[in-house]
Amino acid sequence: MERYFIYLSYNGANYCGWQNQPNGVSVQQKIEESLRILLREPVPITGAGRTDTGVHARMMVAHFDWDGVIGELVEPLNRILPPDISIYKIVRVSPEAHARFDALSRTYQYYISFRKTPFDYPFRYRIRHPLNFDAMNEAASILFEYADFTSFSKLHTDVKTNLCRIIRAEWTQTDDGGIFTVTANRFLRNMVRAIVGALLDVGRGKTSVRDFRDIIESKDRGKAGSSVPGNALFLTYIEYPQEIFLRTNS
Repeated sequence: MERYFIYLSYNGANYCGWQNQPNGVSVQQKIEESLRILLREPVPITGAGRTDTGVHARMMVAHFDWDGVIGELVEPLNRILPPDISIYKIVRVSPEAHARFDALSRTYQYYISFRKTPFDYPFRYRIRHPLNFDAMNEAASILFEYADFTSFSKLHTDVKTNLCRIIRAEWTQTDDGGIFTVTANRFLRNMVRAIVGALLDVGRGKTSVRDFRDIIESKDRGKAGSSVPGNALFLTYIEYPQEIFLRTNS
């Protein structure tokens, strides 16, 4: 059996998220169905993580095993897959490589807009009040001081720990809005959307930077306020150690 990493992107608007669910269509499901058509047998895939309903990915990585001749699958897969899922490359990796557990970091970006945009609105969260970006970045920098992010985690998940290491968290102001970029070794369910919601409360003066610190230290999801919608959130990058990639890959 050879192991392969498959790199893809998707518009998550029509899906219940990345991971297979009993009550909705997932991105994972569509890819597994397409692989089964091409390789003529079931081929389960394992993703680098899970994105929630409506969340998008500019880069998602998954692995699968195959003992036959893999050939050139990218274009045939893209012909079968719906237009909102795109495969970019498939590379061979070491047999023990794991798309989820070998990931060194993951980066998400959240997009906000201050004005109505008829072309970008499906991928932006519209803000109708001014924001203090300096205060939001001051609050975001506090994230580096903590490891337990229970306050920003969806309740009753099956994870064993709420510890994460955030290595980047910053707002960039744009002409018509802003982008929040956050990188960590791992993320909890709903974590990024909950953090963004809390930071926006700081930006509009509803809470203070000190309040934001108190929210983290409380380890109480109820004190963090509302999460922002998933339509403006993108998984943008996943980093892996180079040694898991075989030299035969181009």
